[in-house]
Amino acid sequence: MATTLRGCVFGLLKNAVPQQICKERCTPCVGVGTVARQLHQGHTVQQAAIAEPVSRPAGQHVVTLIPGDGVGPELMAGVREVFKAAGVPVKFEELFISEVAPNNSADLNTVVESFMRNKVGLKGILTSPTTFKGGILQTLNMKLRRQLDLFANVVWVRSLPGFPTRHNNVDFVIIREQMEGEYSALEHESVPGVVECLKIVTRDNSMRIAKFAFDYAMRHGRKKVTAVHKANIMKLGDGLFLQCCDEVSKLYPKIKYESMIIDNCCMQLVSNPYQFDVMVMPNLYGNIVDNLAAGLVGGAGVVPGESYSASVAVFEQGARHAFAEAVGKNIANPTATLLSACNMLKHLHLEYHATVIDNAIIKVIKGGKVKTQDMGGYSGTSDFINAVVHNLQ
Repeated sequence: MATTLRGCVFGLLKNAVPQQICKERCTPCVGVGTVARQLHQGHTVQQAAIAEPVSRPAGQHVVTLIPGDGVGPELMAGVREVFKAAGVPVKFEELFISEVAPNNSADLNTVVESFMRNKVGLKGILTSPTTFKGGILQTLNMKLRRQLDLFANVVWVRSLPGFPTRHNNVDFVIIREQMEGEYSALEHESVPGVVECLKIVTRDNSMRIAKFAFDYAMRHGRKKVTAVHKANIMKLGDGLFLQCCDEVSKLYPKIKYESMIIDNCCMQLVSNPYQFDVMVMPNLYGNIVDNLAAGLVGGAGVVPGESYSASVAVFEQGARHAFAEAVGKNIANPTATLLSACNMLKHLHLEYHATVIDNAIIKVIKGGKVKTQDMGGYSGTSDFINAVVHNLQ
């Protein structure tokens, strides 16, 4: 009976697994695969795992591309060039949208629909005017984030190999809530000369960003989360945010948790950035700290960023500067945009292409021969792009 059952098993496995002949060439194993041979030799199925290469996706990924204002279109042209040279299977659905060039801008609903359909986007920086004209206070950036529900912004601040700065070996992550706070666009002039600005803090959004931060720490092997706040002054608003972070921290006993007042946080970042791992904070503080932290590792041109909703991921520079004064001068540093594009490829599970491009970028920076002005060199944007293409392997 046992012999009959074993014969049935070998018969099934012979048709189910790749054919491979064992060293002994014994009768049951000839023409069957690894699992069958190990069963024949007395091993368990659990020990008979078959290692197979990860399959590559068929066809192309469609990604929404927003060139942005300022030097954005030039930088995105560089991304396209690198992607083409690396054979990246991504097709861009490009849409131009701008608040400073409204006559050439696509409709916001069209852009939102594209992001919702493709689920992934690469975005340049959109300039928000500093003057108020008309009756709408919400900027285009705010409208886009709210319609897509991009509640979490993630900026990984790290020192780049071969690019020395005041602080080296910096490595921490800033997670910013970007749906409310001071960015609620609720302002009014109550009486002439007196303007009131409302800061909105909700329990739902505070709990959501706190849980996102701790989940991020768990997934990426981080050890500590720091909640940044100003609850000593804004006892109700920032107090609610801090309370939510405290509650969520109790669900993650393996992650060390601490809180820090925003002004002290800025001082600590400049003096000792190594003490931070993952930082979570409300909207305005996140914007300020993103830019401060970018300065620690080389500036806005070298720090990538990304924003997430429950279903959409948008990748852009970590420090949001359109650099309009550099348009057409071929001097912008494309590193941040290229690294954001690499992060997008990892999100799409195109790790091979992401690694090839990331390694080429690091090789160019380590070489020290091709450096843009912000990195202490004299090379242009196109020189850096060409050097990355040359180093693709």
